[in-house]
Formats: sequence, C-alpha cells, structure tokens
Amino acid sequence: MRKCRYAATVRSRSPSGPPRALPPTDGGEPDPRAPEPRGADLRGSELRGVESRGAEPRGADAHGPDPRRLRADDLRYLLAVARTGRLVTAADALGVDHTTVSRRITALERSLGARLMERDTEGWALTDAGKAVTESARAIEEALVRAVDAVSGQDAPSLHGTVRVSAPDGFGTVFATSALARVRRCHPRLQVELITATRPLTLRPAGFDLALAIGRPPKSRLVTEHLTDYALGLYADDGYLARCGPPGTVAELREHPLIFYIESMLQVGDLDIERHLPGVTPAFSSTNVFAQLEATRLGAGVGVLPAFLAERAGLRRLLADEVDIRLPITLAVRREAVTHPAVRAVRDALHHEVADRAAELLPVGELSG
Repeated sequence: MRKCRYAATVRSRSPSGPPRALPPTDGGEPDPRAPEPRGADLRGSELRGVESRGAEPRGADAHGPDPRRLRADDLRYLLAVARTGRLVTAADALGVDHTTVSRRITALERSLGARLMERDTEGWALTDAGKAVTESARAIEEALVRAVDAVSGQDAPSLHGTVRVSAPDGFGTVFATSALARVRRCHPRLQVELITATRPLTLRPAGFDLALAIGRPPKSRLVTEHLTDYALGLYADDGYLARCGPPGTVAELREHPLIFYIESMLQVGDLDIERHLPGVTPAFSSTNVFAQLEATRLGAGVGVLPAFLAERAGLRRLLADEVDIRLPITLAVRREAVTHPAVRAVRDALHHEVADRAAELLPVGELSG
C-alpha cells in the first residue's frame, strides 16, 4: 500500500495535561441581526417602569384593568417578544426599533397592572400573567389575519410575518433551505430567515422561532422532538487515493491527514472526534463543514463528512463497515411559538423534506474504497 509521508498526532489525555478551552457562555458570536446594548441592564434601559421591583406596574385600579384603556395593537409586540425571546429580534420582525417594542410592552403592562415579561439567563420569558395574555392575543392576531384574507379574496388562510430558523451549516443549507422554499411557495407573504451555525441549543435558546441542532439537547423550556438521523463517514477524493492509497484499517488512519472540526472550538459534544476515532487528531480543521468538504475534494486528506454532502460531491467512501457514525437532528421550538400557524407550517415542511429525502441522510449501498 502506498502511504503518504504523514504521521498523525496521537493525543495523550493525561489528567495533568492542560484542560480543553471552554466555549464562551454567550455562544461565541454576536446576535445575528443586531446586538443588544452591552454594559447596561436591559431591564433598566429598555423596559423602564416595568423592572422596578417595589411594585407591580401601575395603571389598573382596585376593580381591575379597564378594557377600554387597552390598545389591541400592543399585543402584537408582546407576541413578537414571546416568540423570539429577544427585543431586537422582535423589533426586526415588526419593522420597528427595539425601543418601540419596549415602550409598547411597558404601556400594555401599565394598562393591565401586571408584569408580563421578565429577563432571565435565556432572554425574555413570559410571567404567568404574560402566558395568559398571549393565549388571548394569539386568537386576536389570527382573527385579524382571517379578516385580511376575507377582504383580499383569499380562498385559504395565508401566512404573514416572519419566521426565523436556526440550523447547522450543512443540514440548514441542503435541507432546511428546501423546506423553507416550499413554505414560501405556498405563502408568498411570509418572510423566512435562516441562520446557519453548528452549535448546541443550550448556548442561545433565544433569537429564533425554530431551531435544528445536532444531538439530543438537555432539558430546557424549549419543546423538542427528534426530526431525523443522518450518517457521517470517511471520504476521500480519487486524486488523493491515487497518490496515497486508501487506509486498510482504522489504525492506518494515523498515517493519513484527517479533516474535521477544530476541537478547541467545537461546541457540539456529539461531534467530538475522540468518541468516534480515538487517538486521531485532525490535520486540517475548520469550524465550517463546507470548508472541510472543499479540503477533502481538493485532496488535502481524509474527511469525516456527512453523507448527504460527500455523496453529492462525488467523494469515495472509505472503511464504511468500520466507521459509520449516526447522529440525530433535533427540532426545537420556543414554547410560546408552538401554536403559531407559520411555525407549524415550517415544522411540517421540515418533516416532509427529511421523509422525502431519507436516502440522502442515511444512504445504503455506498461504493467503498
């Protein structure tokens, strides 16, 4: 067998060695749309009058809130923050400044005489009173949509507003994009936004309506379900195999440069290479799966890649019987957004997409090198 002049680094995991660097607690990247102010407590700067802990928001008298003092339009702002958990994201969806969102929610709280939202470690969360109000607000919102459809002559209810989806780079591009395009064809007035990054749900559970993540998430206030499984394997380009020859065993992988994620920056434990190929360190690493794919295609080494990317790139599968990694994709929805019609439509489209293309996710009968 021809062998490349390469010796992979075998890691030593002694207890005395330096600890692995932990990812930043904020997810390692700024807000995808517009960062919220730093160095100041948003509870004081954005919801003035709401966050005073001495008393509930004033406005309601001893007989309770007066419905005549309520502005129904303020409920839209509450719903938008409830769905995303972030003021800036809600403001983007509504086409206003985030200070307008806080002002309208403050006005609603004063009219009702109750605090509707509180800040926690995961963003903005509804209080018990806020949950009760949003249930009624959704009915009002859906009634308004039906009224618009009736006037415009729509035979079937159409979807409006914005739905934001977070997904891993590869799966989001290849599968979520197709599902979202399907939804848009049926509902042209619906805006969809796709954020791609390979990260766990626990790092940023706010800022989206639906999220797709690799692995099974820990317990949280998100509503989660298993969407699909997908396969990863060892792949190489024919040119590389002609120069270096294929590894005959897993042990021989140490004589080939491996291509995978940067270990110190990896935020998804299920992708830890040590779990699947103990003792082998990648020689070419990237935080982006498409960079890994391109490096493999250019003959830089043997890539550990999703089958749905490697197969369409025409790469050769290696050691298919010995290395066959299966990982789950979890679909998560913020609890406040579960019943929203647009969110349900996107969820259904994602399920249809993975069902129709199951052979790409878990291919059988692959040609092995």
